[in-house]
Amino acid sequence: MKVIDCIKQAKSTLFSIEILPPLKGKSIQSIFDGIDPLMEFKPSFVDVTYHREEYLYKKRDGGYLEKVSIRKRPGTVGICAAIINKYHVDAIPHIICGGFSKEETENALIDLHFLGIDNVLALRGDSIKSEPEFVPEPNGHAYAIDLVKQVHQMNKGRYIEDDLADVAPTNFCIGIAGYPEKHFEAPNMISDIRYLKAKIDAGAEYIVTQMFFDTAKYFEFIEKCREMSP
Repeated sequence: MKVIDCIKQAKSTLFSIEILPPLKGKSIQSIFDGIDPLMEFKPSFVDVTYHREEYLYKKRDGGYLEKVSIRKRPGTVGICAAIINKYHVDAIPHIICGGFSKEETENALIDLHFLGIDNVLALRGDSIKSEPEFVPEPNGHAYAIDLVKQVHQMNKGRYIEDDLADVAPTNFCIGIAGYPEKHFEAPNMISDIRYLKAKIDAGAEYIVTQMFFDTAKYFEFIEKCREMSP
């Protein structure tokens, strides 16, 4: 079921879970062990985060250093499929701009579509730890709104290759991130909410807030969002 339908049909507060993929080389059993005790609360869905690559410098023969790309927590798509199969509950993969070209993003979305996954959370993602600011992949997206637009276009049956015949549209419900205490890169709260509204206008259907520590800030955020709604 799409997240937006869960929200619309809810008669009480919804409960959901967000999990991190295990470190490379670890078993998925650690995920199941964490989820099993929570299933009695009947979560509406399970979010599975995505972690981009990191760069390490490894010493090679001759004393020189080689820059090596590693991904410490792979498996987001596979974990989503496993959760759906084991618990019969919707799984929502996070998809990010960082580390992906537009073609790689399209291919990942096709895989998700084939698996019957119809929810995604579209995020820009963090910068690489060694970089002072976010740097998009060559021919990749620099902002979450561009990722939202790509998914929305695929929902209309529009792919990167515009000469495909008999194209089947995807059917993703698109979620985005909101920041009740303001995104750290935004100059002010008003501009931050304007960017948020732009993502909604681009095709996003629901908002997941970042963790907040002041409930008053959350209710102020909700009020500002409503004021900016048409």
